[in-house]
Amino acid sequence: QLQLVESGGGLVQPGGSLRLSCAASTPTLDFYVLGWFRQVPGKEREGVACIRSSDGSSYHADSVKGRFTISRDKVEKSVYLQMDTLRPDDTAVYYCAAGRDSPVSSWCLSPREYNYWGQGTQITVSS
Repeated sequence: QLQLVESGGGLVQPGGSLRLSCAASTPTLDFYVLGWFRQVPGKEREGVACIRSSDGSSYHADSVKGRFTISRDKVEKSVYLQMDTLRPDDTAVYYCAAGRDSPVSSWCLSPREYNYWGQGTQITVSS
């Protein structure tokens, strides 16, 4: 059973930056696509970005393109989300997830494509 543990959440002012980390308990990340999602109360979980671990190809939602960057470290077996120019509407619980390996495109922003989930970490953007 793959386990994912997020870290790096917290409170940040508008315009600030945060970096989320997600550590995976697996011998290798090569068999997975890894994604970051976010959710606010009363709304559906929203895909933010995803990355194919085997080749590093990635896909970002339009709402975060140019501000957020997903990356992975195969040695550390971790996936990261660098979040810059944060806005109040980025406030949410952020989750990392792992699904089956496949070339990434818009499909990888759908929560239904993922089998494994972390516990989530709160990001609050407020002055």
